[in-house]
Amino acid sequence: MIGSETERSLTYAGAGVDDQAARRFVERIRPIAKSTHGPEVLAGVGPFAGMFRLGSYREPVLVSSTDSVGTKVKIGALLGRYQGLGIDLVNQSVNDVLTVGAEPLFFLDYIASSSLGEDAKVAVVEGVASACREAGCALIGGETATMPDVYAPGDFDLVGFVVGVVERDAIIDGSSIREGDVLLALPSSGLHTNGYSLARRVFSVGVGGPSDAGRTAEERARLDREYEELGCTLGEALLAPHRSYVPAMRPVLSKVKGMAHITGGGALIENVPRMLPSASSGQGPSAGSGQVPSASSGRGPGLAARLDRAAWDVPPLFRLIQREGGIAEEEMWRTFNMGLGLVFAVDPSDVATIRSALPEALVVGEVTKQTGESRTIIE
Repeated sequence: MIGSETERSLTYAGAGVDDQAARRFVERIRPIAKSTHGPEVLAGVGPFAGMFRLGSYREPVLVSSTDSVGTKVKIGALLGRYQGLGIDLVNQSVNDVLTVGAEPLFFLDYIASSSLGEDAKVAVVEGVASACREAGCALIGGETATMPDVYAPGDFDLVGFVVGVVERDAIIDGSSIREGDVLLALPSSGLHTNGYSLARRVFSVGVGGPSDAGRTAEERARLDREYEELGCTLGEALLAPHRSYVPAMRPVLSKVKGMAHITGGGALIENVPRMLPSASSGQGPSAGSGQVPSASSGRGPGLAARLDRAAWDVPPLFRLIQREGGIAEEEMWRTFNMGLGLVFAVDPSDVATIRSALPEALVVGEVTKQTGESRTIIE
């Protein structure tokens, strides 16, 4: 009979899932999410599905992307800093849809853990909302999953999903890139969200099995250490939020031929070629495929990206990681963004105009003929 109880009856809360706490959390984040809404949002946090009204477009193409913050969450948890992780979650995804010229429309998040506290989850959503406001997209929903026995106590995962839109005739697909085009780049704000499994091992933080109090204190002490070359603590440098390139790139998108967001496996070496036309078909990469081709992909000689490593200063954090870990130079370039977060190809005649509108853009190389297996040459 519903409502009957016995002294030995089990409860959902007793199994590790507190429904009342979940309802309190939703009520706390509802106004945070609403702060990102415009008139296009017809249903946000609360109903079973979010609804967004598409504006007036001639031939709209919807563009989507999804990603996880990865093991950067381990450092955020050790230091009790969660808001920046929410910023990471949004910016890595809006940058992905930006690469095809899309404007982000709406975002959803997924927080999974065994016992992440309510205040920590609210801080994550505050970061998500902050980044959504900066990018001009709406946070219209998400999911918070409490999963005891799947995640160890203290562990959690963050996943984001974004939908954007671009007019079909304004899609940036790399198909017009030619030999002699100039490669420009915008600086990164740090490691962004990649390479943390290696960086954590270099500094022995957030590795191994469940932490005991003594080991956690030692890990926090390592993260709280100040390095003169960084100008801050190691933890602050490692938790610098993944930068959004959407606001900076909006004024110059019409002059961009192709874009590469330097994230995911392969860093500069494998991500830059993703914007180059295919050697066999002359067509640009498949937008939103999510597949990372190898540096030697392509059938027969085509185009390659030549990057001048003297064109920018590699930030001190990367050299600190390399020194402390004894990491080979090639491994650094294959794992980390090395100070560049977005690389884009433009016609040489447009360089001056673009740099006038975007002064921080650096000339980092050029498009050349492919002469070997690699489609990225760093020299």
